[in-house]
Amino acid sequence: MEMPTSDFDLALTLDSGQTFQWTSLGKGFLGAIGARAVYVEQIRDILKFRGAPAKSIASYFALDHPLSEICASFPNDAAMQTACKFCRGLRIMRQPRWECLATFITSSMKQVAHIRQISLSMRERFGLRRSLGNLHVYSYPTADVIADLEEEDLRNCALGYRAKNLLATARLITSGEFNLDELALLRDDDLRAALCALPGVGAKVANCVMLFAYERLRAFPIDVWVERVLREKYFPRRRKLRRGELEKFSAQHFGAHGGYAQQYLFHHARKTTARRLSAPGS
Repeated sequence: MEMPTSDFDLALTLDSGQTFQWTSLGKGFLGAIGARAVYVEQIRDILKFRGAPAKSIASYFALDHPLSEICASFPNDAAMQTACKFCRGLRIMRQPRWECLATFITSSMKQVAHIRQISLSMRERFGLRRSLGNLHVYSYPTADVIADLEEEDLRNCALGYRAKNLLATARLITSGEFNLDELALLRDDDLRAALCALPGVGAKVANCVMLFAYERLRAFPIDVWVERVLREKYFPRRRKLRRGELEKFSAQHFGAHGGYAQQYLFHHARKTTARRLSAPGS
């Protein structure tokens, strides 16, 4: 099947550090949307796909987000406009809540390549095998599957100290003590506070989950990359700058679509730094 798209870059979106389970295959990408095996590829403004209905594909990749309006709302400063131009077509996806939460709990202090490997190991060991013709992928293990494991099982997937946090969170959700769907009714501040009450969830992970699983587009995760950009581009003369000051500045400066601004700043910084480091003589 296929559908027309505009203002969408599939490869850019899947490589932007918001999801870690899609793999390059031929001209496109193979992965899972929930429990479905899905193949998707892009040829100019046409998105071709197999394994899921068009409605699910369009929702997952947030093709309804008014990207031109979002980009037009960004502050007109050099750092933001450079990142916006570099990342045009990158969209904030709508991810399954448990999968997103669990993945970002396991992402703490890890680089993107390591997070991808952990995700793959988790899927292959504890997920369900899903087929699409002769192609096979594994869905992300559900909270109840994780809750029945032992900490050592998760440590064997290279989770380290994160295993304890993921296991405890899965058991809270499976017991009914914590309901991820009910959290969608909360306002942003209350949602962030509720997520931060979970084992292994701090402000950065909570903001990632808010942005990628609850579509709170104002959420502004601050990791090492983004903090570096904010300090270098917006506060070059300030030696001492507390995280709280950066959070307050980001909320005011980037506004209602701060999550998009953050993702563009993050992806631009990560990719351009990698290019500099790999250049001859670096």
